[in-house]
Amino acid sequence: MTQQSEQEAALARVLVQVLDLEDVAPEEIGPEMPLFGIESDACLGLDSIDALEIALAIDQHFGVKLQADDENNKATFASLRSLSNYIDANR
Repeated sequence: MTQQSEQEAALARVLVQVLDLEDVAPEEIGPEMPLFGIESDACLGLDSIDALEIALAIDQHFGVKLQADDENNKATFASLRSLSNYIDANR
């Protein structure tokens, strides 16, 4: 598994806390692991409500706003790495 960058690790900690992922340790979220879809060892299995909570948490913790109508949201929310890259590009 690819190692998380410092920002990805911080973002993983935020996701685990905000989404109350009791059975997931932040370091278990691989940078390229799909966040949405059917839950499995290779996917967190998040849903659209989780996406709203993630967007709010990213705004609060990183000062970056995610727009609900952005046509790139599917790609942005695909993985920890894509979210981290979005934060970097929009700070």
